[in-house]
Amino acid sequence: MKDVLILYYSCHGATQAMANKIALGVEQAGLSARLRTVPEVSSNIGETQASVPQQGDPYVCIQDLHECCALALGSPTRFGNMAAPLKYFLDQTSREWLSGTLEGKPACVFTSTASMHGGQESTLLSMMLPLLHHGMLICGLPYSLPQLHTTMTGGSPYGVSHLAQKNSPNMLSQDEISLCIAQGKRLAIFAKQLG
Repeated sequence: MKDVLILYYSCHGATQAMANKIALGVEQAGLSARLRTVPEVSSNIGETQASVPQQGDPYVCIQDLHECCALALGSPTRFGNMAAPLKYFLDQTSREWLSGTLEGKPACVFTSTASMHGGQESTLLSMMLPLLHHGMLICGLPYSLPQLHTTMTGGSPYGVSHLAQKNSPNMLSQDEISLCIAQGKRLAIFAKQLG
């Protein structure tokens, strides 16, 4: 079976931490996780980005979409929407949309915000839109997970979220960790059932 692609953009590390916990859940469910990120978008037209990041996960390429059996898409919240670098990559996937590369594959979304009312749910919902256009099957989180009832940090039936705390913005709460792992497991289970 192919890998589960965990594609994210992270500015300060919280979204990357979530991606790593989702990957743990995928691997606990018996599939391999392929962690990928996207480069920054520059307002300087002449500026070029190195093709390989200096540190962290490799940059995504279109081939990663062809080779995945499922997709977890993550971004920090930017005014209630996904960050521009992730949107920029998705805007380049018209060929895959036309050919149905992602059609019928399960997908989930995850996000991080710096404030309780920073647009977590609107970001998660807006991130689903391109995935639905690609014909993907959205995999949320069920309320049978007790953390969705008790969390005082991040968590949503639309997908995992993280609330960055002032004293430790990149540190995930125990509820957030549990929900990330559960999201990864759920996505991998659906991928195996559909594969």
